[in-house]
Amino acid sequence: MKKISIFLILTFTSIFSFAQFVAGKPSENGMSAERLGRIDQFYNDLIAKKQIPGAVVFIARNGKVVYHKAFGFSDVEKQTALKKDDIFRIASQTKAITSLAVMMLLEEGKILLDEPVSKYIPEFKNPKVLVSLNWKDTTYITTPAKSEITIRQLLTHTSGIDYAGIGSQDFKAIYAKAGVPSGIGNDNMVLADKMKILGGLPLKQNPGEQYTYSLSIDVLGYLVEVISGMSLDQFFKTKIFQPLGMNDTYFYLPKEKCSRLVPLYLARNGAIEKVGGPAFDGVNVNYPMLPGKYYSGGAGLSSTIEDYAKFVQLFINKGEFNGARLVSRKIVELMMTNQTQPPITNQFGLGFGLETEKNDYQSILSIGSFQWGGAFNTQYWGDPSEKLVGLIYTNMYGSPVNTGDKFKIFTYGAIVN
Repeated sequence: MKKISIFLILTFTSIFSFAQFVAGKPSENGMSAERLGRIDQFYNDLIAKKQIPGAVVFIARNGKVVYHKAFGFSDVEKQTALKKDDIFRIASQTKAITSLAVMMLLEEGKILLDEPVSKYIPEFKNPKVLVSLNWKDTTYITTPAKSEITIRQLLTHTSGIDYAGIGSQDFKAIYAKAGVPSGIGNDNMVLADKMKILGGLPLKQNPGEQYTYSLSIDVLGYLVEVISGMSLDQFFKTKIFQPLGMNDTYFYLPKEKCSRLVPLYLARNGAIEKVGGPAFDGVNVNYPMLPGKYYSGGAGLSSTIEDYAKFVQLFINKGEFNGARLVSRKIVELMMTNQTQPPITNQFGLGFGLETEKNDYQSILSIGSFQWGGAFNTQYWGDPSEKLVGLIYTNMYGSPVNTGDKFKIFTYGAIVN
C-alpha cells in the first residue's frame, strides 16, 4: 500500500512538472503563417535600428502554440542570442497571480470580497485620507476616511492606496520616509513588516472613489500569507506554479537558473545601453539573482514567456490547464467582470484590465479580453472569444518604443477563420 501511495504521488508530481503546451500549425488553428511573418519583420527591424535588444514572442490559439520565437540578443555587448526560455523580470504581471491566489481563498470560503481587509490585517483599521503634506519635513494632516478598505477594492486598485517609487509625488515622499518600497528589488526586507507600516499611512482618497494604480496587490500578497499560513512564495509554488507546470517562475532564482536571466537595457541618446545602476527607488536591477525574502505580490516575480502563457491559458480554459483545475468557471467569470462604477472610467476586473463595450472602440481585441503588463516592457493578453493567448517580452526599462500594439494588430491580422 505504501509503495502504491508513493507511486501515485510521484505520478501526480510528474504530471504537474511537465505540464506544457502542444505545438500546432497556424493553418490548422485558423491562422495564416504568411501573415504571422509580419511579426518577424517588425521585431527584426526594431533590433536592426537598435531600438530594442531582442524580443520573445508567443501566440497560442485553441490551446496550441502557433507562434513562438526569439529575436535578437539577451546581451548585446556579448552578442548572446536571446532564447525562447530566457527568464525576464515580469514585475506587475505578478499582480494577476496574486489576484488568482485571493480568489482561490474566496472559493475555499476563507474570505469574502466585501469584507474589510482590517478583519485580517488590523493595521488597516480606521484609515485616514491625506489632506495636506508639508514638504519641508514631510509631515501631513489627515481626515478620517469615509469607510474601511475592502478586499474587492484592493483587487481593483480603488482602495485609496498609492504606489511607492512610481506614484504621486506626495505619496512617493510619504512612503519613502516610512520605508515602504515598490516591491521590486527589496530583497533584504519582509513583506509583513512593510504592509503593517503601510496600513498606518494615509490614503490618497476615500476607498471606492477613484482608481489609483497602487500597492494594493502587495497588501493582498500579505493577506494570502495571513489566511493561508504560508509565505506567498510557497503558496504560489505549491498551489499555482506546480499544478500549472510553471517551473521557471520565481521571486528569487535558483543559482542554476541565474544565467538565463536577461540583462536590462534602456534607451539613451538614440541608442540602447545596458542598465548598470539602480532602477525605480534605488533597487539593484539584478534582484532576481539575490537570496531575497521579500515576496512582493505586486511586482516581485521573474518568469519565462511560456510559463506565463500557461497562466493566461488557464483563464481561456475557464480555470483549468492540463488537467489541473485551480478555480471554477464561475470564479473566472467573476474575475472577468468589470468591477468599477462611474465616475471611475477604468474597465478593470479582479486582477486584469478588461476589454468591454465601453472601451472596445480603442483596440482590436474582442470584448471579454483581458490584459496587463510589466514595468520592463513585458505584455500579455487573453481573448476568450478567439481562444487566443498573446505575449511579448523585451528586456527594456522605460522603452520609448511601443512593442505591443502592433504585435496585437499583426496577430489578429493573421486570423483567417
